[in-house]
Amino acid sequence: MPVLDPHDIEGATAAARCVVTVHERLVSFLRLGLTLAQIDDFCAEQLRDLDAPSCFKGYRVRGHPPFPSHACLSVNDCVVHGTHDMSTDGLRDGDLLSIDIGVKHHGWIGDAAWTYAIHSRDRIGEALMSAGRVSLQRGIAALVPGRPLMDFARAVQGHVEREKKLCLIRGLGGHGYGKALHAPPFVSNSVPTTPSEWREAFHPVEIGMLLAVEPMIAVSTTETVGKGNAWPLRTSDGSMSVHYEADVLITQSGPVNLTADLFKLPEIVG
Repeated sequence: MPVLDPHDIEGATAAARCVVTVHERLVSFLRLGLTLAQIDDFCAEQLRDLDAPSCFKGYRVRGHPPFPSHACLSVNDCVVHGTHDMSTDGLRDGDLLSIDIGVKHHGWIGDAAWTYAIHSRDRIGEALMSAGRVSLQRGIAALVPGRPLMDFARAVQGHVEREKKLCLIRGLGGHGYGKALHAPPFVSNSVPTTPSEWREAFHPVEIGMLLAVEPMIAVSTTETVGKGNAWPLRTSDGSMSVHYEADVLITQSGPVNLTADLFKLPEIVG
């Protein structure tokens, strides 16, 4: 359903703000040596403080056990859906850590991810992170009411693959949301090569849509692999990856990034 009522817009905005606040608090917490379990515990503590419980913990998808963590914690070649128990190693210098925070606050969902370089980064890490932030900005700007959703993919893919010669992960993308975590439409990061690949590609961007849009970028592959029914998805060739996600409300005057303050966060932490 379109989000047009001012009270509903206020609720969606407040939920997105909770996600941003957790990321802002993470910036001063993240450091070398922390384990993923310690980071997940910190996220859980912040979510309790904000009265915004995780909408990821316990989330079910057919063929998988309930998601075990409060946040998705994905390091280096782990693209998305990283869990607090997939590694007991502490964070190392140069790691790229993508943290996806999802909340339910007073009935409304907030869902946004950001990538942090731990202590330092190399040339590859810098290129990936720059491509993630810029492609997200360009994609959001392309979400103009009345234009097809495919304009988002054109903008993102044009920057990542044509300009930066990096790889967008296929088969994963953004989605509608609101009072549920996942809702139509699917929002691909790449232009479809066949009509069946993305059926909503020509669906118009509509006023009142809430969209969680999320480029996922790797150095040298478009594919992911998983292990059994485990949640984490990794790049198929082990190359480094990043994940950026924003909550966007489509208004009569254009897209509004409800999580825009994420762009103010430092890129290197700890």
